[in-house]
Amino acid sequence: MYVVLIYNLFAYRTIELIALVAISSTLFLFLHTRDLHSRLKKMEVRLQPGEDDVLSANQLSSGSKIILLRNFVIKYYQISYDHRKSALIISRAARETREICAILLKAVHQPRGRSNRVHIKDKGCSPEAELTAQLRVATSKGGERKNIGEHGIQTDSESNSIVHYPNVQRIFVEKYEDEEELDIDTLNNTKRADRQVLFFNRVPKVGSQTFMELLRRLSIRNAFSFNRDRVQRVETIRLAPIEQLHLARMVSSYSEPSVYVKHVCFTNFTEFHLPEPIYINIVRDPVERVISWYYYVRAPWYYVERKQIFPDLPLPDPNWLKKDFESCVLKDDRECRYLQGEIHEGIGDHRRQTLFFCGHSEKCTPFNTVGALERAKLAVEKHYAVVGVLEDINTTLTVLENYVPRFFQGATDVYYDQVNSFTRINRNFFKPPVSEEVKNLVRSNFTREVEFYQFCKQRLYRQYRALKLQSNVPQS
Repeated sequence: MYVVLIYNLFAYRTIELIALVAISSTLFLFLHTRDLHSRLKKMEVRLQPGEDDVLSANQLSSGSKIILLRNFVIKYYQISYDHRKSALIISRAARETREICAILLKAVHQPRGRSNRVHIKDKGCSPEAELTAQLRVATSKGGERKNIGEHGIQTDSESNSIVHYPNVQRIFVEKYEDEEELDIDTLNNTKRADRQVLFFNRVPKVGSQTFMELLRRLSIRNAFSFNRDRVQRVETIRLAPIEQLHLARMVSSYSEPSVYVKHVCFTNFTEFHLPEPIYINIVRDPVERVISWYYYVRAPWYYVERKQIFPDLPLPDPNWLKKDFESCVLKDDRECRYLQGEIHEGIGDHRRQTLFFCGHSEKCTPFNTVGALERAKLAVEKHYAVVGVLEDINTTLTVLENYVPRFFQGATDVYYDQVNSFTRINRNFFKPPVSEEVKNLVRSNFTREVEFYQFCKQRLYRQYRALKLQSNVPQS
């Protein structure tokens, strides 16, 4: 009798223990999962995935979502790990290091030359502040130039006051002396505009769809008119003079304040005796951008959307659709040669980011040339209020908010309030990874395009640095 009672009691207690362990495990997993989910959400916002990392979930079946999500996690951490690791290292960098980087940036962008130059060694600066491109700095007061070979100074015949340093390992800057020389008024072209009309001549595959949607939402908040061009079967970005005039007249006819968005080369309104608008644009790493375009025009949903708008549009060759970028480059395919000075490839891959800033001139068409590069730089310095950088959304939004407040007031809040919807815009989940070896091979043919990208990047950080010095804007 006692044995049976003891046995029943033991069995009862065992069941209680098992139930308690199960409940505890469930609670632990719930709390841990919730904490992990919270961390991942924070990382998603901080790391800001690239333009092609996510495909809109509503396009997928539930089964496909699970498979694609798994593949995305693998791709996200394997392919993008180095870039994101760098970003995390920088975000944790000591304040002193960040200040040194900012000082170097400031010195590189001095508007006037100084004779006392110093060679800056690697100080662990962030990718945002890293001066790893062909730097554009003023000559010394004497104007004397020394030829120091292929890794030294190169001059452009179009300018007598510009020196290029092509070697990314040799960073020459002018000695930093007075932070107050960074003046917002001299760095902001917004005040030079004749009317409160914003002209966003957006570059393809730089996140411009996201910024266009941001502007649309801001138009409600900040009470301005939002206008964009209609979808076209063939996008024409270089216009004849008469077409430029029609475009300038149309934009000038908008009531103030207004925004107009279009894929088109820089158009100088003052050449047609029309009021100058406020110009803005966005740039992206040129190699990542051309890869993005390569897979964008091969994405299944791209042709579905195009077919809906243009039913008679022929479907592409399946072999062309299946061709991957690495094979295209390594096999020296006509589509992926990127030859310097080439004018008409007949491909339409928008490889020339500089073209959107250089203008409609034939001199802007030859690929990766010094002439197109210098014209594009000049247009940015003279006309553009802000040229943002896709890889640094935070700094871009901060500068836009403060340099073009009439249109971008509250942009950061609007962006991060809706960050999940913004990060899904125009994503291409079907873009496979591309090796760094192939990227570097392509990059060797994009030297001037890379220089222009770095030039815009440095200009943006100079604007941000001036803003921080004047108004104590927190580090992004």
